[in-house]
Amino acid sequence: MFIFVKNNSSGMNIIEKLQWRYATKKFDNEATISKEKLTILKEAFNLTATSYGLQPVKLVIIKNKDLQEQLVVHSMNQRQVAQASHVLVFCIETNIDTAYIESYFDRIKTIRKTPDEVLSPFKNFLIEDFKGKSEIEVKNWAVKQAYLAMGNLLTVCALEDIDACPMEGFSPKSYDEVLQLESKGLQSVLVMPIGHRAKDDVFAGFKKVRKDMNEIVFEL
Repeated sequence: MFIFVKNNSSGMNIIEKLQWRYATKKFDNEATISKEKLTILKEAFNLTATSYGLQPVKLVIIKNKDLQEQLVVHSMNQRQVAQASHVLVFCIETNIDTAYIESYFDRIKTIRKTPDEVLSPFKNFLIEDFKGKSEIEVKNWAVKQAYLAMGNLLTVCALEDIDACPMEGFSPKSYDEVLQLESKGLQSVLVMPIGHRAKDDVFAGFKKVRKDMNEIVFEL
């Protein structure tokens, strides 16, 4: 008789990695994320789940110390932006219209070879649904997708031993101007410097402060 024993090592490893990660307050200015690690983050970003699969988010990756230094003043003077190996800027598309939705279904047709008669009902539903939304409603919907992407990359960073600091504390308007995002049809939503923690970042040793499990998780 064979007895199957479930291996929980991978699950425990994920929890250990999530215990290891924290919002890094000081990066090692000399440490650089490798091209291989950066490729993993790009792939993970592209594989992030989004509502309807429409991917209304784009990722701007900055690796330019002069530009990073320029952005510090627009980031509530948080020095992580200048110290980091790279700065990830999560952006949303500003023009999600009928043509945008149609291009998504064209992509489905190309990749999956799905016939039009199968795609048309859902495509037409989405087109009409988005036509009925206000500009602010579409923007709010897109912003939620940016948060999904950041959450995904935070976990991937932890698994890959990459330190990160998720930020809402910045001026989107100023970022958009400095990075010339409007000309690309984009608006900045979130910022995440990544790299490796400085040895003297005292926050790295702080215990995590979280609610008790029975206060935050309910099983029905």
